[in-house]
Amino acid sequence: MDFGKSDHPGVQAQLDRLSALSVPQGRLGLETIRALMERLGNPHRKLPPVFHVAGTNGKGSVCAFLRAMLEADGKRVHVTTSPHLVRYNERIRIAGNLISDEALAALLDEVLGAGDDLAPSFFEVTIAAAFLAFSRTPADACVVEVGLGGRFDATNVLEPEAVAACGIAALGLDHEKFLLAPEEGVPTEPMARIAFEKAGIAKRGVPLVTSGDLYPKESQNAIKDVSRAKGALLQEEFLNFYVSEGEADYLPNWDDTVQLLPALSGEHQLPNLGVAITMLLAQDKLTIEHEAIIEGAKKATWPARMQLLSEGPLTALAQEQKVWLDGGHNPSAGKAIAEHFDEPIHLILGMLANKNPRALLDPLGDKVRSLTVVPVPDHDSHPPEAFGSDVRAASNLEEALLNLPSDGRPILIAGSLYLAGEALRLNDETPD
Repeated sequence: MDFGKSDHPGVQAQLDRLSALSVPQGRLGLETIRALMERLGNPHRKLPPVFHVAGTNGKGSVCAFLRAMLEADGKRVHVTTSPHLVRYNERIRIAGNLISDEALAALLDEVLGAGDDLAPSFFEVTIAAAFLAFSRTPADACVVEVGLGGRFDATNVLEPEAVAACGIAALGLDHEKFLLAPEEGVPTEPMARIAFEKAGIAKRGVPLVTSGDLYPKESQNAIKDVSRAKGALLQEEFLNFYVSEGEADYLPNWDDTVQLLPALSGEHQLPNLGVAITMLLAQDKLTIEHEAIIEGAKKATWPARMQLLSEGPLTALAQEQKVWLDGGHNPSAGKAIAEHFDEPIHLILGMLANKNPRALLDPLGDKVRSLTVVPVPDHDSHPPEAFGSDVRAASNLEEALLNLPSDGRPILIAGSLYLAGEALRLNDETPD
């Protein structure tokens, strides 16, 4: 668990308290977060309209598109996403700006004090802090990213009255230990179970937007079952948005067509954009102009998701080669990365020890010209031998870049968002 570090002594004191929290082994349910919300005055009932996003891959990108489009419409937007890449503050954005160190220190102190005897988890405290901050600052909308799963995620304390729309991004196998844990009365087929857990955010009378037939049939059926049981308004087809042969068309008024090339790289971002647009169009709690949707799609930013690093101290070590960054670590991410590059790449890989070491690598196939394995700072990670015999080892990202051939091939740093955060820090690209 990355609890974060801060140069601000007040924030660091609270992060130290967070790190002392026990991980709730085997505890499932929303009882603790509900009790904590009650003690804080139920801030989750005092929020502007919420856009709630789940998914295995792409949920952060959907949130980025939502934020960009809403802000392009002149709206003030609260956002909570996870994990953070460099600073814990990245998890809480208040009316467009990352929470300040002073406000964060006071907020965490208040929440930790209120829940001291409840034994909340790190994420429950974080979400409670975010919702409390959001309830105290006027805004037009909230964008909330699910942390893990959906059904028992702390963000699912949200009630139907607060939510404008729910969305589910791409689905895949990840966090199997938690999401596929045996339980009576739930789907047993893996992809059906994953979909069941993600669809747990569905709310009665609230649009639930999905990518429809882009999911396996068993996932589609599981989502339909949950949606029907919850009384959600299932929306399986994108509204005013079509993806075909790697291109996306947006039809603002069904009279004209606008070809959208989203700011976030990769064809896999097109369905993410479709989910975001449809979430906005399917709900009725606030209005948004078509021009804002078009502008926001072109301006969205989301660090460490197929991000081309800028010139900086780290990329300077790679001569004149492009250095890309992605936090992907599962087969779905590997497939998306393989589709993004049309030539072999030099892969610098660092993966947490609790992940399948081949999950990202196998889908890349012959796209990997060279493989260099690095440790993930401050985390247990796989050693080089876990990835096969034809592997280079480096003690850090700087060493890995310095020892790559200067052949003009693109370089990709991938395998962990924690490693991605280290890359951003070293390149002086701290998210703001």
